[in-house]
Amino acid sequence: MAVKLRLRRIGKKKQPIYKVVAADSRSPRDGKFLESIGLYNPLTNPHTLDIKEDRALYWLEVGAQPTDTVASLLRQKGITLKFELKKKGLSEEKISEELEKWSKLKEAKAKTIVAKPKKSEVPKEKPVEETNINTAEVTGPASEENAPL
Repeated sequence: MAVKLRLRRIGKKKQPIYKVVAADSRSPRDGKFLESIGLYNPLTNPHTLDIKEDRALYWLEVGAQPTDTVASLLRQKGITLKFELKKKGLSEEKISEELEKWSKLKEAKAKTIVAKPKKSEVPKEKPVEETNINTAEVTGPASEENAPL
């Protein structure tokens, strides 16, 4: 049986909320699942993501394949990084150090993104009008070459 970590849609029309579930790959999207491991709400700003880390790691260890979206969500939470470090055989201390470095880097990135002004906030520069030097030569005083005969 091939197990997938994927999203199961719940919520009202035009207001989706998703459960992150471990399900048999043959079952339909909103059908039977083995275990619910989290909740994802894309409508809040920033989006809400609650995942049971220990259960997600368990399913990854036993060979469950996350879909592209769930893999992205697991990366955002640092679960994929922790899984890769465990797979390499690092100690818990090394794993916690690496996760601390990762979280500090993530916070620093978030601060730089917030500090940048949006395109709508940046004042538009007026284009500089260029003077055409060649027009002065053409419309200037008549030279011998341009003199009427």
